[in-house]
Amino acid sequence: MSTLIAYGTKYGFTRTCAGILAKKLDGKVDVCDLRSKQPDLTQYDKVIIGGSIYAGKIRKPVMRFCSDNLDTLKGKKLGLFICGMAKEEDAQKQLDSSFPADLLAVCAAKGFFGGECNYEKMNFLEMFIMKKITGSKQSQSKVAEDNITRFAGLMR
Repeated sequence: MSTLIAYGTKYGFTRTCAGILAKKLDGKVDVCDLRSKQPDLTQYDKVIIGGSIYAGKIRKPVMRFCSDNLDTLKGKKLGLFICGMAKEEDAQKQLDSSFPADLLAVCAAKGFFGGECNYEKMNFLEMFIMKKITGSKQSQSKVAEDNITRFAGLMR
């Protein structure tokens, strides 16, 4: 069995989570940044798609990948995840609004892998907005390792 983890990230946190997930899966696992490559889905039995959430929306390369490959993805064992700074209860709403309903209906696993707010990587406007949202002037990072482990179990 071969698995593809395709993701979209802005600052790299989603890439980090995709790497953690890849280590928890069995068999051959390829990890692909959708900004730089469009993978051939015929090579994979399982496909996991993830992306970071900014201003309530998932990265555009993830949206494009899902819409361009909708029919093919519906025929795979599918997992969907998001990364972001939302609280766990809000993350479910964000996940449900980030992916096409057709994919959400057939996916084997859905997950929220945590988020990161790294002010050193942000421009002034992004930093200003995030400080207002988080109420914190310090960078923060939280990988939801238990959620990733649970997700990996569902994708076996």
